[in-house]
Amino acid sequence: MPYWLMKSEPDELSIHDLQRLGETRWDGVRNYQARNFLRSMQAGDEFFFYHSSCPEPGIAGIAAISRTAYTDPSALDPHSHYFDAKASAEKNPWSAVDVRFVEAFARVIPLAELKQQSALLELPLVQRGSRLSVMPVNAEQWAAILALR
Repeated sequence: MPYWLMKSEPDELSIHDLQRLGETRWDGVRNYQARNFLRSMQAGDEFFFYHSSCPEPGIAGIAAISRTAYTDPSALDPHSHYFDAKASAEKNPWSAVDVRFVEAFARVIPLAELKQQSALLELPLVQRGSRLSVMPVNAEQWAAILALR
């Protein structure tokens, strides 16, 4: 089963918000490579939920894909922060997935700690200049991160 890491700003959606909701739509991805990763996800795939752009960025828990990729409705909503004026009902290049809560970690695993792990050197998250919001995680990286919680 493939593993993933997906980033969200906690004031937009945090692991605790997802815990309260149980399930929600993951939308607003506006990078083609990240979108393609969303499109390759299968129901049941698990991902690390990463809090970004906040005082303590890091991995906050685990969630899972509950519905595979579909057209992202936020791209068509002029009131949405993720509105894309170039998108239309007939031609919307963006995708969303539905996700469900699995686990909130007792602590956020900080990015600085992740960068110190030799098993994670190839993880795009810890590489200089990488800003992807959705990325694959291999089984070795998944296990290394789980061991840190």
